[in-house]
Amino acid sequence: MSGECLEMFSDLSKMISDEKSLTGNSVIGILKRYSSKISVFDMMDFTSQVIEENRYVQEGYRQDSQKSYIEAFLLRAKDISNDVDDYPDCVNRTDLEKAISTLKSNHAKYGTDSRTSLIFYIASLYSTFVLKEPIHPVGTLFPGSLRVVNENGRFSCPVRDANIDTPNAVCNICLAGQLDF
Repeated sequence: MSGECLEMFSDLSKMISDEKSLTGNSVIGILKRYSSKISVFDMMDFTSQVIEENRYVQEGYRQDSQKSYIEAFLLRAKDISNDVDDYPDCVNRTDLEKAISTLKSNHAKYGTDSRTSLIFYIASLYSTFVLKEPIHPVGTLFPGSLRVVNENGRFSCPVRDANIDTPNAVCNICLAGQLDF
């Protein structure tokens, strides 16, 4: 199954090199194809993994953290199938190439043979390059009672800089900047 991740990266790279006008519609077309492969069992596996990984989060934030990851990744990856909106805006080719390179590198080092990685990558690319939103939705709560915010169209995250070099983190492809606090 991890071959699906690499196949998706390959399809996205081919699209970047082949298409003259790269738009959100181009990106979502590929993401839809791969999100349709996600089954209810994959969703259950993803949810179990989120719960397991969040068992070390402070008790007061654990439930919010679990909810945040499920909304940011699992629900977004499944929402793609039903998304009929038009995304004619241009996608920055260089930024998308860098994102794919980052995700491929992360996958080579930390990826798994489950569709959990595919869910993670699809949702990250969808939010960043199609929705043009931060990967963690506005309002996501982090320890310290700080949240992802949108101030006049500028997204800021309280943990971006602290996690920029965290293995397998997607902070470096997220369009949110660091929240000043």
